[in-house]
Amino acid sequence: MARAKTSKPAKPSPASNGRASIKKPSQPLTTAQRLGSLVKSARDIMRKDKGLNGDLDRLPMLTWLLFLKFLDDHEAIREERARMKREKYRPVIEPPYRWRDWAAQEDGISGDALKAFVNHDEIKRPDGKKGAGLIAYLRGLQGANGDDRRDVVASVFSGVTNRMESGYLLRDVINKVGGIHFDSTEEIHTLGHLYETMLKEMRDAAGDSGEFYTPRAVVRFMVEVANPTLGEKSWIPPAAPAASWSRPTSTLKNSAKPCKTAARCKNAASSAERPSRCRTCFAR
Repeated sequence: MARAKTSKPAKPSPASNGRASIKKPSQPLTTAQRLGSLVKSARDIMRKDKGLNGDLDRLPMLTWLLFLKFLDDHEAIREERARMKREKYRPVIEPPYRWRDWAAQEDGISGDALKAFVNHDEIKRPDGKKGAGLIAYLRGLQGANGDDRRDVVASVFSGVTNRMESGYLLRDVINKVGGIHFDSTEEIHTLGHLYETMLKEMRDAAGDSGEFYTPRAVVRFMVEVANPTLGEKSWIPPAAPAASWSRPTSTLKNSAKPCKTAARCKNAASSAERPSRCRTCFAR
């Protein structure tokens, strides 16, 4: 009678020392790692496009896309607040030109149709009606008075052009930018650092004609030496980065005390760059 063959137990490998190997769970990406990966992926996609020649073309392109996503995220917050207060709200950008209308869906408008929607002065809009193209619409925005966010948007896009030749690559870049959430404070601060890094690269790419900016550490030192107090006025050149005036703003805000009459305070300082604030309590 034939005996049944029994298989011999497998010998443990020397590396395992007789114990089963345990795969360690992968650590979740930090906010900085995730945003850094998204921005890098977007820039890598832009390198494939024939219409963009170096960082001097790629970084401004990425900047205005980030601007539109940032604006739409904050518009959504303002709309929700107005809805809760049962107030009417007029958006800065009307449909179908908001980011959520044409860019939010990953399988949305793409290819030549997307390129035409962005570039042309007059197009057939995604809602089927004839109207201005995206950039032409943004350039033509006008506020009710001289101090309106619509005027700011129009000023930003007055010199903007889309240099990407492939509408499909443009859609891929838009999908990457869509993964950034500007309603998160942590992501906004992290993206600010990433953007400063991109400014350095843009300066280096331009050589002698590059732009220079004041490093954050120098801005912090200047504010500490100046030691601004509530009621004083400061002047910062218009070309300075946002960090130059946001630093003294945060310093004053931390030293301010609550004001009971902030909502009706008439002693407010206003400018085209930022909303009115009470000089006593620094509240909006």
